[in-house]
Amino acid sequence: MAKSDTSQITTLDAVDREQFEREIVREGRPVVMRGLVSDWPVVKAATQSPEALRDYLKAGYNGQAVETFVSASGNDGRHFYDAEMRGFNFQRQNAPLDALLDKLIEVADQPDPPAIYAGSVPARSCLPGFVQDNVMPLLEPAIEPRVWIGNKSRVAAHIDVELNIACAIAGPRKFILFPPDQIPNLYIGPLEFNMAGPPASLVDFANPDFERFPKFREAWEARIEVELQPGDALFLPPLWWHHVTADGAFNMLVNYWWPSDPRGVQMPAMALSMLAIRERPLTERQAWKTFFDHYVFGEDAPQSADHIPDHARGVLGQAGPERDKTIIGFVMRSLGMR
Repeated sequence: MAKSDTSQITTLDAVDREQFEREIVREGRPVVMRGLVSDWPVVKAATQSPEALRDYLKAGYNGQAVETFVSASGNDGRHFYDAEMRGFNFQRQNAPLDALLDKLIEVADQPDPPAIYAGSVPARSCLPGFVQDNVMPLLEPAIEPRVWIGNKSRVAAHIDVELNIACAIAGPRKFILFPPDQIPNLYIGPLEFNMAGPPASLVDFANPDFERFPKFREAWEARIEVELQPGDALFLPPLWWHHVTADGAFNMLVNYWWPSDPRGVQMPAMALSMLAIRERPLTERQAWKTFFDHYVFGEDAPQSADHIPDHARGVLGQAGPERDKTIIGFVMRSLGMR
């Protein structure tokens, strides 16, 4: 397969909060920020040795168990569905973080160790001193860091519906990115039955089956490859697909999610639209597409009710709490819930 043009992604040094908010977030494209968190104590511990990182984390650990994925040797770190897509190729278990850290050190020299992965661990409830010692300079302090620790792993291409900053702490992290318009070529799995919440691509990037997934060739041509070293960070806008690989015996990443819209109703809205419209005849779907473009997606959608007096606009009214309450009431009555 052809090599991608990695110059498609902007790489910056010395990003401050003003530049981040004014330029990076508003642009709505991924950006690599080299060395953004290289002065964090946790990064400095990680650059010393795996043992130093383990000891640093254990010193701030409060004993709360964390959800851990564990799978047998031989799957090359790919946490995924089982062969029939009735379950998964790993087991979920709650385990103390300090025991997980010790286990990673114990199996580090094994040629094919079990894949161990603790993901999306909320730092405030598990590592309470972490937030004070390792400050994210680009975000409000209320946005919680989440910790990802494990050995070699391959995370299937997936999306986040929120904005995301991912910071490499220990070991390199390779991201393969795809813009949202590549969704038809990535062969996405179930929306609600998946490994960790977001829908994910069914394509094995290490061994793509082009007979089963022929359009993946087009996605591969559109990919953007990024490698983060400890201290580097990647900004990801919502709905950008990202496949993530961690190499090495002891890896750590910290990320921050925050919503562009705190209501978080976009995915349920899409599911409701599928219920209402997807199986209608083509001509009817096309008619509804015109309506969606007029009221939702079109460039002039925010002005679609300008000809109606303010007091009579109802669900078409100016955005705000009262309009939102009106919409929710309208939906619930339509579904017979009121």
